[in-house]
Amino acid sequence: PMITLYGTPNTRSSRICWMLAELDIDYDFHCIRFQKGDHKSPEFLALNPAGKVPALKDGDLVLTESAAIVTYLGEKAGRYDLVPAAGTPEHGRYLQWAIFAQSELEQGLWSIAKHKFALPEDQRVPQMLAVGAWEFQKALEIFSQGLADKPYILGDTFSAADILLGHTLFWATSFKQPLEQKNIQEYLKRVSSRDAVAKFRQKEKEASSQ
Repeated sequence: PMITLYGTPNTRSSRICWMLAELDIDYDFHCIRFQKGDHKSPEFLALNPAGKVPALKDGDLVLTESAAIVTYLGEKAGRYDLVPAAGTPEHGRYLQWAIFAQSELEQGLWSIAKHKFALPEDQRVPQMLAVGAWEFQKALEIFSQGLADKPYILGDTFSAADILLGHTLFWATSFKQPLEQKNIQEYLKRVSSRDAVAKFRQKEKEASSQ
């Protein structure tokens, strides 16, 4: 059976679109339109009770959480360049940066998003916009140090950790957050220019226009 991705353009589901493009795997993109309330439908809540994207259906398996999904897809495809083999030092470093992308680098941006539009209005705290921007810059500094003069976070080879980190930088630029470190600017250019990026954006565009 074909993989089905439940997602929305320019959200965390873009990471899965990007990974599937890197793997050259065909899949069904089921567009979840938040403005129409698709995320609150009983069908979607049965897949992801949080009502968030992404959700991935592969046969009987349903997975949520973008870092878990890209890791699963890379391991299933046996693509050790994208997800290093379990139990190796490289896999440990891969997990470190994949988790950092979600738990640290993304957090400041998510704070901004939550207090700008995602939370119910009575739960938004305007001061959190400045706090989120500050948090993001602190995490960006750690990322810059970890990257140093390497082309990708694990070294010479692009990995799924770069999808998670790179996509978070896409968000940062759309949120108008400064990326002042030279190595981060070069890294962003490098990951943005991959064929899979143009390919996944086209797929998102087609899915959202249906």
